[in-house]
Amino acid sequence: MAAGETLASARARYRQQRWREAFAGFQAADRQHPLDPEDLESLGTAGYLVGEDDASTSAFERAHHGFLARDDVTGAVRAAFWAAFGLLNRAEVARGGGWLARAQRLADEHRLDTVERGYLLVPVGLRALDEGDPAAAAAAFGRALEIGERFGDPDLTAMSRLGSAEATILTGRIAEGLSQLDEVMVAVTTGEVSAVVAGTVYCAVILACRDAFELRGAREWTLALSRWCEAQPDLVPFRGQCLVHRSEIMQLQGAWADALHEAERARAQLSDPPHPAVGMAYYQLGELHRLRGRAAEAEQAYRDAGRWGRQPQPGLALLRLAQGEVDAAVGAIRRVLDDSRDALTRARMLSAAVEILLAAGDAAAARTAADELSAIAAAHATPLLEALARDAAGTVLLDAGEARAALTPLEEASARWHDLDAVHEHARTRVRYALACRALGDEDTAALELRAAHAVFDELGAAPDVGRVTSLLGTSAPPPVGLTPRQLEVLALVAQGRTNREIAAELVVSEHTVRRHLQNVFVKLGVSSRAAAVAHAIERGWV
Repeated sequence: MAAGETLASARARYRQQRWREAFAGFQAADRQHPLDPEDLESLGTAGYLVGEDDASTSAFERAHHGFLARDDVTGAVRAAFWAAFGLLNRAEVARGGGWLARAQRLADEHRLDTVERGYLLVPVGLRALDEGDPAAAAAAFGRALEIGERFGDPDLTAMSRLGSAEATILTGRIAEGLSQLDEVMVAVTTGEVSAVVAGTVYCAVILACRDAFELRGAREWTLALSRWCEAQPDLVPFRGQCLVHRSEIMQLQGAWADALHEAERARAQLSDPPHPAVGMAYYQLGELHRLRGRAAEAEQAYRDAGRWGRQPQPGLALLRLAQGEVDAAVGAIRRVLDDSRDALTRARMLSAAVEILLAAGDAAAARTAADELSAIAAAHATPLLEALARDAAGTVLLDAGEARAALTPLEEASARWHDLDAVHEHARTRVRYALACRALGDEDTAALELRAAHAVFDELGAAPDVGRVTSLLGTSAPPPVGLTPRQLEVLALVAQGRTNREIAAELVVSEHTVRRHLQNVFVKLGVSSRAAAVAHAIERGWV
């Protein structure tokens, strides 16, 4: 194909949002004849969208120099900004900062009065948000918004409104900030902004909703993001983050097998090439493994999350609690609470802190944590925060022997979890409610609640919870005649969260032998997974 035809085809694919084909086409055209700066910008954008980060940055850098060569300072500043945008998004702060500094210097030297001035204010606002200075962030985004509206630039307008909303939330005016986010999403869902900005806004809004405990908004925008990604299957950074958010929603709604699948897909997509958001995927994997009783896999996932910059708490502290390492759990949760300043970050930690501190026998500290969580929920009034707060309050009262007083907050928490379709959390609250009923002598209600919770845990594959409720119900059964002592031994090690490799080393056999034992166990028990086999065995008191 002639150079002109190759370039025309690449431009057409770009307009059609066929990003992978556009990227390959621009590269082919560039090999035939060096691209002009405008086409290099398109190559850089397509490369960013399909995860070809190095090629994307190189294209924007070349575009910058091409614009300078023709004395187009505005184009040079724009290309420098997008080069920095890609670098900063993958945590290459020094290089990204260098390109921003160059763009700012050129804009100042030439006294530019263009929309690019507004784009250069966006990183200023983001830095203020990271530093916890909402006033400075609001000022920067406000100036950027004025410029965006003056020049009629929908991308800059959307990013500025997004930053302003995040600054509003940071001040504690959550309802107002969430309303502003909904307005930003109008521009995204109606196709007014570019693909890069649309994906950026989608992910930022979902994260803001999640961090603000606004579950319904997170669900709605996650579904919208999923549809947007499905319409553009070449997308890499946004698609991977989308899968993490989908996994979190699936986990909450009780579809744990699907949640695990989506988290694994996210990890794979965000790992090749490496993307900073891969830490989110690892943390989500850690949560799912912990809840299913797979301790070794959970610990590795949390450590990988930390390696990629994602705080592994409170998940790792809760894992330590499940492993019986109470002191380690207490130390970890106290440390992160000491480091957490804003109310919403603390709320996520406080919920776990109540459980950990009660297990450590520090009832006073647990009550203090529950009281703080209740104060945060009262100030911010989202259903998810209210559910966490009422659950914590009831749990503390139950631990203190105030069973009758615990009934009301536990009932309220149960109703909120039910309304949110939070399957596992609802079942856990029902267990606490059952214990309160049992303490008051109402054994019939206690048994009903425990059996209902047991059925949910069994279906989820929540092996630790199945074991606890089985113990509370006081039921057990002998293992079937067909299960050999060695198979029971393997099953017991699986229940401890051991991998096949670890079991093989423990029993001094090959991994192949371990796999064969497990397959025989699955057949005899009529199950198809490790979690189901463990749940089956714990329920009957075999392990």
